Amino acid sequence: MTQSAKELVRIWFEQVWNQSNRGFIADMLTPETVFHDAGSTSIGIEAFETYYDRLRASLSEIHVDVEDILVEEDKVCVRWTSSAIHTGDGLGISPTNAAIHVTGMSLIRIADGKFVEAWQNWDQAGLMAQIHDHATLPASVKGLA
Repeated sequence: MTQSAKELVRIWFEQVWNQSNRGFIADMLTPETVFHDAGSTSIGIEAFETYYDRLRASLSEIHVDVEDILVEEDKVCVRWTSSAIHTGDGLGISPTNAAIHVTGMSLIRIADGKFVEAWQNWDQAGLMAQIHDHATLPASVKGLA
C-alpha cells in the first residue's frame, strides 16, 4: 500500500464528502465492496453511489471532520462529526434549510489500497429530529413525528 491506511481514510472523507468528488468513489471501492449502514447492506460501487446520491439530494454543504482514527491490522476505525444543510427532499421531507449536525463512526477494512468492507453507525435519528424540528408542520403533527 503506497499510502497509509490513515491517509486513505482522510483522503476519502475529504474528496468524497467535503469536495463532493463522486468520481473518487470508484477509485476507492471495488465492485465487491460491502457497505453496512445502520441495518442495511449494499454491495459494489453502484450501490454506494446510490446511497451517496440520496444523501447529496437531501443535504448540501456537507462537511465531515475526522476526529479520531485508529488502525489495527487491515481495519481503520474513524470517529467523525458532520454538518450540512437540509436543502432537498431525498429523505422524504421537503427542504427546511435547517443546519444539521451529526456524529458517527466508521470501521473500514482495506486491502490493496481499496475499501473492501465498511460498517457505519451514525446518528440518523438525530438527523431526522433536527429536520423535523424545522419542518413546516402544524404543532399537533410535529409532536407525533
